[in-house]
Amino acid sequence: MERSVASGETVTQTSNVPQLPNHKVKIKKPGQRACNEKNDKGKFCGGHLKRWYYTADVLERECGCVEKAWGADAEVYRCEFCQTLYLPNDEDAHGVNVGGVGQLSVFGLTIPPREEKAKEEKKE
Repeated sequence: MERSVASGETVTQTSNVPQLPNHKVKIKKPGQRACNEKNDKGKFCGGHLKRWYYTADVLERECGCVEKAWGADAEVYRCEFCQTLYLPNDEDAHGVNVGGVGQLSVFGLTIPPREEKAKEEKKE
């Protein structure tokens, strides 16, 4: 196992993830938004992970290995540069934007959404 440069946490190996014949597959860490795949020189790719709708991809339709392995509507993310595929982590909320759900304020303040304010004003 190796250590991640950014966070210092242990990086999981891809050996326990079922690999596809034409794609490298990894599991996304909780909150991960950028690719952590290393290139030939040992530098991180750093490409953004974007939701990949492989059924609409012309090149993937020719190959078809992703749809055979996971079905037609699986949640899969792909690096924009190296095209490494990432499966969602069980700890992350499914269907949420890769950017995440946001964080609470470090000051402990909770600001209600604007929609709730508008509803309260209409009631008065």
